[in-house]
Amino acid sequence: MSFLIFVIAMGVLIWGAEMLIHQSEKIALRFDIPEFIIGATLIALGTSLPEMAASVAASASNKPEIAISNVIGSNILNITLVLASVFLVARNIKPDRDFFAKDSTWALMPVFVFILMIMDGIISRFDAMLLMLMMGAYLLFLLQDAKSLPEEDLEELDEVAKEPFTWPITIVLLIIGFVLVIAGAHFTVESASDIAKSFGISEWIIGIVMISLGTSLPELVVSISASVKGKVDMAIGNIIGSNMANTSVVLGAAALTNPMPIDSMKYVFDIMTMVVATLILVFLTANKLYTKSAGIALVIILGLFLEHTLQSM
Repeated sequence: MSFLIFVIAMGVLIWGAEMLIHQSEKIALRFDIPEFIIGATLIALGTSLPEMAASVAASASNKPEIAISNVIGSNILNITLVLASVFLVARNIKPDRDFFAKDSTWALMPVFVFILMIMDGIISRFDAMLLMLMMGAYLLFLLQDAKSLPEEDLEELDEVAKEPFTWPITIVLLIIGFVLVIAGAHFTVESASDIAKSFGISEWIIGIVMISLGTSLPELVVSISASVKGKVDMAIGNIIGSNMANTSVVLGAAALTNPMPIDSMKYVFDIMTMVVATLILVFLTANKLYTKSAGIALVIILGLFLEHTLQSM
């Protein structure tokens, strides 16, 4: 029963997040906010909303292991599963954007900061404010760089702009989306905790595999869809922006809700897997190795991660 509740709650969480993002786009366009600003900020934060809701709900319920492992697992899966899928699915990957020069460092920087923060065994509210400040710096960079965003990143906003807009309907849908996100996040965390207890599995394992896989589905769907359409800039940029948002604003919001203790030595393999995966991302973008061979290499990292996780159960 707990597993069924988990699946339904995860679906509700993702559905609510998509509804909030869509209605936010319509309001922003209603107030004539430039599309490139909407695109830059929503691309950075939109697909990370499920991770944020799940991690904040876990932190509020005094389940820091779920909150932190969700972020670490999502970052690992975004690179080893989502990016690998992009490399394996896309026919010809020749992005126009220089991801190494402009983006990949933003995925690496918060990971190193995260490692420094957990050395004292807790992610404090002060740490959280620093993480949120880092997200602010990233958004500032995005806004300054937004005019160079590929046009395909903003095509969906053109479709949104053509949709009819009425305040009553938009407000009702925003409220519904907000309720769905809150309820979905709550029941996702609680049902995941129940599953962990019933099978004798740690909450860390549930968070780093089940919840992180579920909350990574938006990134997977968006990136594969973009790759099939030949929009590789959007696919790769979505992954990098999502990882930056996960490690800064998602983790920061969770720690602001409740300071989160962590035994870094206990989970050193998972933390180092996230570091290695991020370094590989930087290496691939630096050398423009957007190939199926690189995708296979990332899948190997995923296999090693899953093998270790299963042995820990």
